[in-house]
Amino acid sequence: MITDIEDYFSKGCGRCERFATLDCSTRRWAYGLNQLRRICLESALIETVKWGHPCYMHAGRNVVIIGAFRGDFRVSFFNAALMKDPEGVLEKQGPNARYRNMIRFADNAQAARMEPTIQAYLKEAMAYADAGIMPPSEDGGVELPDELIAALNSDPVLADAFYNLTPGRQRSYVIQISSTKTPAIRTARIAKFRGKILAGKGASER
Repeated sequence: MITDIEDYFSKGCGRCERFATLDCSTRRWAYGLNQLRRICLESALIETVKWGHPCYMHAGRNVVIIGAFRGDFRVSFFNAALMKDPEGVLEKQGPNARYRNMIRFADNAQAARMEPTIQAYLKEAMAYADAGIMPPSEDGGVELPDELIAALNSDPVLADAFYNLTPGRQRSYVIQISSTKTPAIRTARIAKFRGKILAGKGASER
């Protein structure tokens, strides 16, 4: 995976064999991705590269992450349970996803057209970060760790499989991944569980 933010916008994320080729999804959506980048930077978010993707932070907290796929590009919100979504633009990544966390774009000009809405949503998310507000736990639920959100955002095959799991199976992975406070170990556990998730199994199933 890339570690230089500029590489993402010129070559891709480095997670597949299409990296640095004309077939990379970042090439198809280059204009739209750069518009999202501009909007995030003009909103005073701090740009970083995490998990091979542009990740934007505020007050020491991950706010949004950008992803590009063959059929669309998107901006996904961390702590999505807090978002009010007055414009009704947030979508779930799958039928069993608990919260609507992403804005999906199907053409390059769409991000610029939606700039006022995107700015307003970023401002809302930044205000939660400033205030230190975290999503409440509902019905004993567990929030997805940032590493899992990023993995699902950057791997549509994994995302489809994860969000098609039953809520109980999803929860089993969240518990296993969240049981360590070390980001590197959480990321390694996600990679280890990928095969099971694609097979439709829970974390403890053989």
